[in-house]
Amino acid sequence: MSAFASDPGLDDVRDAAGHSTEVDVAVHLHDGTVRLSILWTQEILLSAEDTDQVAQALQRAAEQARGITAARRPDRPTGA
Repeated sequence: MSAFASDPGLDDVRDAAGHSTEVDVAVHLHDGTVRLSILWTQEILLSAEDTDQVAQALQRAAEQARGITAARRPDRPTGA
């Protein structure tokens, strides 16, 4: 089982040139790092709409990563 959680909002994003290239944004659930993957090639051509989807997925991943890393900080208040 992977420790990365992919953004399901990118399931339909494909290369605008018709190749089978895919893009994936995922957050590591243990350390909060964000992985941006371009699968099957080294580059991808995106339509404006798909570019917006990728940007929004990266923003969601950044917010989720902040939550994970904030939860791991030893200096955070415990509420006691």
